[in-house]
Amino acid sequence: MRLVDTTLFFSPTSGGVRRYLTAKHDWLRAHSAHDHSLLVPGGMTSLQPGGVSTIAGWKVPGTFNYRLPLSPRRWIRMLEALEPDLIEVGDVFHPAWCASRVASRRDIPLIAFCHSNLPHLVGRRFGRGAERALGAYLRNVYARFDLVMAPSRLMCENLGRMGVRHTVLQPLGVDTTIFAPHRRTLDLRRTLQLGDQARLLVYAGRFSGEKNVDVLLAALRLLGDQYHLLLIGGGVHGKPAANVTVLPYRRDSIELATWIASCDALVHAGCSETFGLVIIEALACGTPVVAARAGAIPEHVDQSVGMLAPPRDARGMADAIAALFERDLAALGLAARARALQRYTWSHTLQLLLSHYALAGGPAVSPAQPALELTHPN
Repeated sequence: MRLVDTTLFFSPTSGGVRRYLTAKHDWLRAHSAHDHSLLVPGGMTSLQPGGVSTIAGWKVPGTFNYRLPLSPRRWIRMLEALEPDLIEVGDVFHPAWCASRVASRRDIPLIAFCHSNLPHLVGRRFGRGAERALGAYLRNVYARFDLVMAPSRLMCENLGRMGVRHTVLQPLGVDTTIFAPHRRTLDLRRTLQLGDQARLLVYAGRFSGEKNVDVLLAALRLLGDQYHLLLIGGGVHGKPAANVTVLPYRRDSIELATWIASCDALVHAGCSETFGLVIIEALACGTPVVAARAGAIPEHVDQSVGMLAPPRDARGMADAIAALFERDLAALGLAARARALQRYTWSHTLQLLLSHYALAGGPAVSPAQPALELTHPN
């Protein structure tokens, strides 16, 4: 069976969506007979059945190399040329409408993956009216799909409140061979010119407003020089404070895993996470997590693997970080790794994905694959 994924949200340096699609492509190639293709923006137009096909588009300023192809006709032609038996769409813009047209014409299942809470993000910037309008738009788009997947229970509930009923919980996964405790090294402390006893924290991700990096910086000021924060995601090296180091984000997953595994804890103050992929990457590394009690993060983090702090509260974040170091970090790390292996391996999550495809009329799955978790039945 020919499976096709298509989305605007893909670039060589993008985050969770790219990692999900490339991991899915590799897993399907190794563990199934399905032919899987991606159709995403790129620097040139290229048709690669069974691989990554690209549609040329202009770079979007101020983003991580995202591109915006603006020709729906070309998108439709490329989708048709890939001869899909099932299409999964990762956004709600013109690729979704193009995929809907192709799926209707070919009479094949059409699946959506809702990766982000766009109405909430727009509402924070433009107000409740804009949030409601975008919610109505999403409801209209998703009505054309056979199934809508979301990575967290929080997102399933949000979609339900918008009137989208045919949703299922589909967590993302992590490569537990790359993100693993054996990546830990003391060389990172030496690189940062820190002693072995320094309490080393790490944040990895965008520095955009909703990530509340300012809360982390304020918490470090309260904690003092015994603690050091490594911020991964800036465009340049920097040092905004004596106990803070900024490093640029790189594509190398092994390097990122080494940084995360070599720190004592991952810290995250974002309150709008729809999944929080870096959280489960830290768990897989055996690195405890201190994060805001908000968004989808409490679905992954509890007292057994870290600490939760009050949202947007620097003092609360500082207190939670300090309290973590009063606990047995080694035991927390073991529990974190066990949780990742139990819930978030790509093998587990992608077998669940295939069962969701079967629910929508896609390829059949074997009885050995996990049962569905349908949050809003049709």
